[in-house]
Amino acid sequence: MSPLLAVSAVSHGVLSDVDLSADDGGLVALTGHSGSGKSTLCHLMAGFERPAQGTVTLAGRPTAEITDWSQIAVMPQRLALLEQLTAVENLLLPALAAGHAVENSQAENVLDQLGVNVLAARPVGLGSIGEQQRVAVARALLLGSRLVVLDEPTAHQDDDNAHRVIDAVLAAVAAGALVVASTHDPRLLARATCVVPLGTGL
Repeated sequence: MSPLLAVSAVSHGVLSDVDLSADDGGLVALTGHSGSGKSTLCHLMAGFERPAQGTVTLAGRPTAEITDWSQIAVMPQRLALLEQLTAVENLLLPALAAGHAVENSQAENVLDQLGVNVLAARPVGLGSIGEQQRVAVARALLLGSRLVVLDEPTAHQDDDNAHRVIDAVLAAVAAGALVVASTHDPRLLARATCVVPLGTGL
């Protein structure tokens, strides 16, 4: 049986001949020094870019061809929030664009789980960078997507809020999602199903 996510002989930028595979219900952590290719690999998995060589597929389909947020959801390092919109509106936009009807209450529940319900009805630009990052994590988790790609999801969090993010990630994994996270956070690395070091001759 083929894996859900398959990265096969991928070379792109700083990445060279990367192979990995993962199935539903796992947490894959990408580690490595700055410039080792963690964000690049996140972009390839999310379908933002196509590899120069090799393939990146989700259930046998190139990730660059998948636009449905219920299949692949993303939290990039540059959070891609619309600062003038409320947190709820930011969460609902990808779902609506993919044709999924989501109630405001569902978005509010995820925001509450991550401790950012204060921004539910306020422009996200009024929040701190840590609050905005948690809104972006909430957006990625809202639809229960098959693949969730998170680029440094705890980078701007204090201890309490980092644990909120990790708990939310683990809940998504328990519900069957495959979560891929680039991270330096030992707390997240300790909970990973698989740790993939980059920049070490993978």
